Amino acid sequence: MTISFYEASVGVFVPYLRNLSILLDKGVAYAEARKFNPTVLLGTRLAPDMYDLAQ
Repeated sequence: MTISFYEASVGVFVPYLRNLSILLDKGVAYAEARKFNPTVLLGTRLAPDMYDLAQ
């Protein structure tokens, strides 16, 4: 019996995506509490040579 890519990866990706959703919700709450546009956070980088979060 072979395991498909879907079966092998869904167990990893689903928890990761749930955690990402929670972090994004926290980012929106942070931005709203400090009264700035939450999309600003999507364009931030930790270092100049890194991709931003949206990318």
